[in-house]
Amino acid sequence: MESAVQQVISQMWGRYFEPIKLHELASSVFVSPFHFLRIFAKATGVTPGRYLSAVRMFEAKRLLVTTSLTVSDIVCSVGYSSVGTFTTRFTQAVGMTPSQYREPGVGELFVALGPEYGRVPAADAVRGADLASVHTGPPTGPSIVGSVEVPPEVAPANVFVGVFSESVPQCAPVAHEYLHEVGSSRLAIHGVPPGNWVLITVAESKTGTGETVLLGAQRHHVAVTPGGPARVRLKVRHPVPTDPPVAVSLAGKLAEADPVPAPRRDRAALRVVPAA
Repeated sequence: MESAVQQVISQMWGRYFEPIKLHELASSVFVSPFHFLRIFAKATGVTPGRYLSAVRMFEAKRLLVTTSLTVSDIVCSVGYSSVGTFTTRFTQAVGMTPSQYREPGVGELFVALGPEYGRVPAADAVRGADLASVHTGPPTGPSIVGSVEVPPEVAPANVFVGVFSESVPQCAPVAHEYLHEVGSSRLAIHGVPPGNWVLITVAESKTGTGETVLLGAQRHHVAVTPGGPARVRLKVRHPVPTDPPVAVSLAGKLAEADPVPAPRRDRAALRVVPAA
């Protein structure tokens, strides 16, 4: 039934600006709503409703960061009928308003991975930003250690690994690691409090012809305990249709804290080069 799930996901990306109901999606692949809900969640890790919301938020953030469209135009283009409702939901989920999300400092630290658009922040942007973890972790030693494996044919790559409380996050990670131009590499993430977390990996590489390749990894669930660092092994791979989209900014509330806009880099959409 994976092909049925992929067919529905294709519909979501093609029709996210329309009202879409679960029973319509189920009917389009000739299964009952209950069975469809079960197979979709098994394939993607989230419900169809949550996946569709993630698609809409992905597109809203992409448009906020990369275009000069008004917030009202963006609201209409991603399937909301009320600017007020969208603004409330966006602010609650992201931690800043849509207008604050347009601050250059937020866009400079935007991490995204979807079917036709993706990006990893430039290394100098990450190094130059004052990024504090949401929580305060142990005073010494990493909380998560392990490795990140990048396929040799796309190495070296810039690799972002974020620690989130949910599998489809909308706000900044609790903690993260940024690996600049690496192949397979050791990983050490500090400042993660005890609890159950989700690691999300997005990587960016350049081919010999200058094309940009966007990669990711399966969402990795990890339990951090006070007894010692959690150990992980992350394998970067080409995206697959069942991966929920990623769209977060490492800036957190930078838009409120920094009134001076940072220099804006070229934000042309990056083409995802499929696996051979």
